[in-house]
Amino acid sequence: MNKSRKRIYEIIEVAKAGDRVSDIYDTAMLIAIIVSIIPLATKNHYQLFLVTDAITTAIFIIDYFLRWATADLKQKNGLKSFAKYPITPWAIVDLLSILPSLTVLNSGFKLLRLFRVARTLRVLRAMRVVRVAKAMRYSNSLAIIANVIRNSKEALCAVATLAVGYVLVSALVIFNVEPDSFNNFFEAIYWATISLTTVGYGDIYAVSTIGRIVTMVSSIFGIAIVALPAGIITAGYLDELQKDKKIK
Repeated sequence: MNKSRKRIYEIIEVAKAGDRVSDIYDTAMLIAIIVSIIPLATKNHYQLFLVTDAITTAIFIIDYFLRWATADLKQKNGLKSFAKYPITPWAIVDLLSILPSLTVLNSGFKLLRLFRVARTLRVLRAMRVVRVAKAMRYSNSLAIIANVIRNSKEALCAVATLAVGYVLVSALVIFNVEPDSFNNFFEAIYWATISLTTVGYGDIYAVSTIGRIVTMVSSIFGIAIVALPAGIITAGYLDELQKDKKIK
């Protein structure tokens, strides 16, 4: 029994070199994820989409319970692992990937009426995008990027804090320098964010000389702030590639 559970654990985790069954499983899961999000690219509702959604959701449910059943092998905390698993980040992602399609599997459940109401508001339909994050578990390339972000989280958090602070300060400045151009402070934050990223949609813009000077300064500093995370991720990615080469 333990050997069977261990083998299941090896299969559902990212495939290691030489494990063909695990590699096939990862590929099948990636295909299921891609198929499940195809309906989001169209406004039409086809019967085929209902069928594929039911099949992929069933696959996701099986995968969820297999991971739950082998949680102790991953976390190595004995029985506590089974209790902790549902609140782990990846388990939450898996659950959010399943919830949007529960009404497809059985629309007769009264307990799912809340989900059907939310579905009419397109909330659950949009939640299917979470399945893209689920794909990171089955792709080695995406796993490397996830490791890069995890290892660089302190630097990225510092940059994010700097960016948020700069947006708020810029919004406060422009909101007081040119109050007639903004109906509320949220519009000033929107303007500051657009200026920070140098996108410039042109729907909200400064008209006074001092306001345009603030815009220029905000855009120049925005380029520097936006470039920081790109450099951090690039450096981390190169390090991960070097580690991966050494392991292989």
